[in-house]
Amino acid sequence: MHIPDGIISASAAIGGYAATGGLTWLSLRRIKKQYVNPRSAIPRAALLTAAFFAASLIHVPIPPVSVHLVLSGLMGVMLGWFAFPSVLVGLLLQAVMFQHGGLTTLGINACLMGIPALLAHYLFRLRGIFGREKPLPNALLGFSASFMAIALGAFMAALLLVFATPAYLDAAAERQAVIALSLAHLPVALIEGAFTAMVVIFLLKVKPVLLDGDQQ
Repeated sequence: MHIPDGIISASAAIGGYAATGGLTWLSLRRIKKQYVNPRSAIPRAALLTAAFFAASLIHVPIPPVSVHLVLSGLMGVMLGWFAFPSVLVGLLLQAVMFQHGGLTTLGINACLMGIPALLAHYLFRLRGIFGREKPLPNALLGFSASFMAIALGAFMAALLLVFATPAYLDAAAERQAVIALSLAHLPVALIEGAFTAMVVIFLLKVKPVLLDGDQQ
């Protein structure tokens, strides 16, 4: 789902940085409200950032994007507003250390993965309605949150490729890339949804407090 350098227009890249700056500022403010003790979530955020960093490096390139595990839904479920800065840090390290993604598109990529992660957080919070200790509703919400995060991220990337690519790029190649992007991320969404559901069920049994970050 990474957008590399040179694919989108300069105005879109600048807009991505502006949006990322605003969302990072908002996330840091919301973290203070989400957690009674924000420091308690730092080790968890660091662990999931490392998992995001490693998982995203195992990818299958489908130009002009790549398909790989993202874990944005899982990060939203377990980190809440910590998810956006965690995604940003992971993407920055990938771009600097392995040239995965790009520095000019760092803002765009952070939005493509970070915004769905935040929405996954709010979707999973519906567990308060269905019962925080009931495995089936929690697993279904975990699956839905991760599936939605990947599907929405792929949809946003597809729209970006349609409306924000430079005019000199071949239209037929662009159309093929959008189709490939949409189809390739469907199995990724299913896999990540199932994985998140299993993680949720496991944590409900061993340490349910990790799913209640907004109450810590």
